[in-house]
Amino acid sequence: MDNMKMNRVPLQPTIRQAYTSKQVTTPKQSFLQHLHEATVKTELKVSKHANQRLIDRNIHISEAQWQMINDKVAEARSKGVKDSLVLTDQAALIVSAKNATVITAMDRTEANNQLFTNIDGTIVLN
Repeated sequence: MDNMKMNRVPLQPTIRQAYTSKQVTTPKQSFLQHLHEATVKTELKVSKHANQRLIDRNIHISEAQWQMINDKVAEARSKGVKDSLVLTDQAALIVSAKNATVITAMDRTEANNQLFTNIDGTIVLN
């Protein structure tokens, strides 16, 4: 038989880098973070086009009504609505619930004989 020599190599401790809490995310933490981001109320934005329509058509919406619209759009988004028609006593708004943005606005009387397409939810407020 061949003579075989075995040299023993001492194990050296592995140098580990310190982990910060941001570097280590467990699946549970990640899910909770995503859930929180998805359910946090986002403030409704008004597009430049919609803002101009509101001004041109002399449509005034009170702060309380904007808050109610914001809440209902957030509720619609949580139920899977992407684009919605929001009807108030004086205005009809097309809102992207997905992006929390008012896309366009028209006076309620102007909206009476209109056909609205590409919406998957309607919010009626009075």
